[in-house]
Amino acid sequence: MVRLKARSESNGFTIPQRVHLIGAGGMHMSAIGQILLARGHIVTGSDIAASEHVERLRALGATIYEGHAASNLGRAELVVTTVAARDDNPELLAALSLGVPVLVRAEMVQKLIADRDVLAVAGTHGKTTTTTLLAWMTVLGGLDPLVLAGGDSREIGSNARDGAGRLAVVEADEYAEAFLQYEPRYALILNVEADHLDYYGTEERFVEAFRAFSKRVQPEGTLFVSADSPYAAEIGAERAREGRRVERFALGDSEAEWRASQLRGNDRGGLDFLVQLDGAEVGRMSLQVPGRHNVSNALGALAVAMRAGVDFHRAAQAAAEFTGAHRRFERLAEVAGVTLMDDYAHHPTEVRATLQSARARFPGRRLVACFQPHTYSRSRYLLDGFRSCFESLDRLYILGTYAARETSEAGLSAQELAAEIKKPAPTYVETFEEAAERIASELQPGDVFFTIGAGNVDALGPMVRQLIEARP
Repeated sequence: MVRLKARSESNGFTIPQRVHLIGAGGMHMSAIGQILLARGHIVTGSDIAASEHVERLRALGATIYEGHAASNLGRAELVVTTVAARDDNPELLAALSLGVPVLVRAEMVQKLIADRDVLAVAGTHGKTTTTTLLAWMTVLGGLDPLVLAGGDSREIGSNARDGAGRLAVVEADEYAEAFLQYEPRYALILNVEADHLDYYGTEERFVEAFRAFSKRVQPEGTLFVSADSPYAAEIGAERAREGRRVERFALGDSEAEWRASQLRGNDRGGLDFLVQLDGAEVGRMSLQVPGRHNVSNALGALAVAMRAGVDFHRAAQAAAEFTGAHRRFERLAEVAGVTLMDDYAHHPTEVRATLQSARARFPGRRLVACFQPHTYSRSRYLLDGFRSCFESLDRLYILGTYAARETSEAGLSAQELAAEIKKPAPTYVETFEEAAERIASELQPGDVFFTIGAGNVDALGPMVRQLIEARP
């Protein structure tokens, strides 16, 4: 983090000295905490349990409590809460009774970035990877941005950065319409595909939220959309007809100003490609993160970065150096000839892209994965996709569902989901201990093992590693 003097004025809103965070260990909430600490604020907070992000905030000087209690509020002058907090949360009730102002997470982010030119990255898939890549492009481009991302950047070393420049690079999360709080100078829509129907109810309402987001772009700003995503392209066309500035990017045959072509695999596991703008060659880029989807992500990030003032060669250097965000196709370890990997994919489209990239990165090797479904409702409304997205695997395990904010009545259980998947026929494992023991006993030299999911399945990889290391 870049530590600055306290700066409490934000476009007419005064951020008080003492701020309390409910759900402080969440990825986005912990980023808010880091920015506040860097600006000299006194930060307290709470979460249901300690975590890596809680410990990071504590190391920076925050007081974070485990568990929720009214007394945790202390002398807080402002409360910021995750949308996952229940209405009967004792800290929310205490704030209400004491007259302490309460903001939800996205509202607080808007207060922190109100004096910046915002580069907002939205999309059903690829937001964190693209946000962290765009952030690195602007850092290497000398623009010293503020960064708020939904995952840790290996290059930046965190999920937050309070730079002194005029730009703010922000991951624009669509859940509960959070991204409608922002008024970006540049907005990037990577793709639009139905998700979060536990909140939106229908695909139409979900798409409408992205349509509303596209209208939040400032009049002098630019909307960037993937021409390869039908809904994103449709939204871009609507804004263009209204006279707004829209730029499209594409890998396929779709009409677009920015284009990536001549894709070729490289010896780093990624793809090299030619970038063109309005038919003219801009230059060549090289990635070490795998998959065509990451070429699209990088092309979108490049378009925004260059319009924001980054030289192409600096942006291309950033792309070449970029190793990906935490939990995105992340190599954990090599043990006894087995490669252990982890990925955050939790939507069928993401799972399919991850496994296709795995086949390209690890040709000829046996692929084994353990998938942890994220919420019961997602398993139900995306069932058709889940039935076929694992077909690239040789062996599949399904772990008990990460419920998040739901109860089992909201959809399908992990066991019910497993029964719907035919290729490969999965093995259901109820607990982490059972999963680790069964998987470790099966893995052989040459195998590649992935943990996949947005919950806490990443804890399984180290357990498997420990058991393999303990083999006689």
